[in-house]
Amino acid sequence: MTDPAFPPPRTCPYTPPPRLGELQRDAPVTRVRIWDGSTPWLLTRYDDVRAVLADRRFSVDPTRPGYPARGPAGRARRRGAGSFISMDAPEHTRLRRMLIREFTPRRIEALRPALERTAAELLDELAGRPQPADLVAGFALPLPSIAIAELLGVPYDDHEFFEDRSRVMTDNSAGGAANRAATADLARHLGTLLQRRREHPADDLLGRLSAGQVEPGNLSRAEAVSMAVLLLVAGHETTANQIALSVAFLLDNPELAEFFRRPEGPPAGAVDELLRLLTITHTGRRRVATADVPIAGGITIRAGDGVIAAADIANRDPARFPDPDRADFGRSPNHHLAFGHGEHLCLGHHLARLELRVVLTTLFRRLPGLRLAAPAADLPFRHTHPIYGVDRLPVAWD
Repeated sequence: MTDPAFPPPRTCPYTPPPRLGELQRDAPVTRVRIWDGSTPWLLTRYDDVRAVLADRRFSVDPTRPGYPARGPAGRARRRGAGSFISMDAPEHTRLRRMLIREFTPRRIEALRPALERTAAELLDELAGRPQPADLVAGFALPLPSIAIAELLGVPYDDHEFFEDRSRVMTDNSAGGAANRAATADLARHLGTLLQRRREHPADDLLGRLSAGQVEPGNLSRAEAVSMAVLLLVAGHETTANQIALSVAFLLDNPELAEFFRRPEGPPAGAVDELLRLLTITHTGRRRVATADVPIAGGITIRAGDGVIAAADIANRDPARFPDPDRADFGRSPNHHLAFGHGEHLCLGHHLARLELRVVLTTLFRRLPGLRLAAPAADLPFRHTHPIYGVDRLPVAWD
């Protein structure tokens, strides 16, 4: 990682580093030193993390002094040049509100038949390939890429371009110049597509963005481009990694995979339990305090102090989740923080949940003899990437 102190190394690819569990038990609100020498607060308890994510006194704006950026690239963003997930209210509220109708449960559920069809087609292609095959390249990445491309109106023929740029944009190890160049490439490409939609209207999200039909309010061209970049990148990069990590975990725990083979499908809470256990935002949700805020335990976070809210270990807080390291598909309630919380709750959480349920059910029914073709310890897990997952997943089947 860019940060030498957070997160510390994992000993198991499916669980947060043991050091985070020790801090949660012994020092749940503590200072850590990160790449630039600054010492933000690290929060590891569920209640503290949830409270910070819901509190407007903690800003997501990486241009504010004290913000604990993941590296130089995160600090270099010009004010107003980023996506709305890096903005505070009221700007964030105005832009997010424009998209809420596009991601309602009803609209997302209407995508189920297309997702099921796409999953079946991809698995038919995968089944015809030599074994072992890479499940990431053949299934986990294409499905969310196809889904978000169709939703937006981006030609899927462009998938190699936007998948490559997305990887570089979100890779801490690539370097700030490479991050910015990849972002600029994708912004130019989507800007061109938006202009084409103005000239040749279409009934897709890019068409509605370009025509100013997203309500309430109108978008500037720069805002529309930034919004399109965010939706395209977040719409496939995160889900692809959650799919791949979930499949690896289930293949390592075959008694759990069996739930997805059942004719009636898995329990309603199965996907959320996987999201809780395998939280892929493993470098923490970053904030900076804009006022003095008391935290449980008699500690006050001062204005200008950075905060790293560690959702991955918070999702295993025994004070909130009994027997937190066990996968319990019947766990209820399960108010995990995998999608964040508060105003910055992931806009696409309904879509991600549907994709995971469709993907895992279709996969384990279509290939009931699926198995890992390499030891789990040898898989290329994304330890240096802010979005955890696995880059390749070699599998075989009977």
